[in-house]
Amino acid sequence: MADESESVTMSGSGDDNGAEIHGTPETPQPKPKKKQRPFWQELPILVGFAALIVALLVTFIGRPYVIPSQSMEPTLHGCAGCTGDRIYVEKLSYYFGDPEPGDVVVFVGPTNSWNNHYKSIRSSNTVVRGVQNFLSFFGLVPPDENDLVKRVIATGGQSVKCCDAQGRILVKDNTPGSDWKPLDEPYVKFNNPFDPAHPDVQFNAGGRAFPEVKVPDGNLWVMGDNRAESADSRYHMTDELQGTVPVKDVRGKAVFKIWPPSRIGPVRAVDPQTN
Repeated sequence: MADESESVTMSGSGDDNGAEIHGTPETPQPKPKKKQRPFWQELPILVGFAALIVALLVTFIGRPYVIPSQSMEPTLHGCAGCTGDRIYVEKLSYYFGDPEPGDVVVFVGPTNSWNNHYKSIRSSNTVVRGVQNFLSFFGLVPPDENDLVKRVIATGGQSVKCCDAQGRILVKDNTPGSDWKPLDEPYVKFNNPFDPAHPDVQFNAGGRAFPEVKVPDGNLWVMGDNRAESADSRYHMTDELQGTVPVKDVRGKAVFKIWPPSRIGPVRAVDPQTN
């Protein structure tokens, strides 16, 4: 007869002295490797990301422009039917300050006087025009606006006129006691002739003279380095801004010639007022 004092306690009964049954520990399964996309699927993503970067650079940092005319010779080369210089124009400088005398700037024509001969470079075809506008965001097509390039001669708050006894442009600050100061312009290689016996011959009549203009605050007086072939501020003195260009219309500062290879190099700002 079995001894009635003996008992068996199953695991989980709550008795600390009960026998406990352990199972075999599970072996951890390796995580499945993430399947890599084929290159042809990743390519559109890479292209889109690169396009976004380029668009941001063109919009906020700078973009290339083409020189179409000879108004800035010999600093910048351009003419009808030839390979004009390609320049890089940066925008960063003017986020922190305004253009200064001697800067070579690109700006959009501010009044009808500047723009009356401009013709749109966009196609009349709606689809093609849309493609051109899209590509313009990436700097592959020029913007559809009358962009011009000139050198800053005087800034807001100054007065400018021509000429002194040596045929030089004069600038003065509009503060009491300021004197007219002749400009030193080593970049000007092509100019109208100057006859000291007839200093008042106007710029548009074969001479150099133009009357005094007071440049409003926030505006610029700009001229081409090729004075004999530049329709600059002098030619727009009858408009509502007296030929001056608002700083807000400046697209950026020309800093480098990027094409053609034979002309690659910096575009230098030479302050003519520090003579």
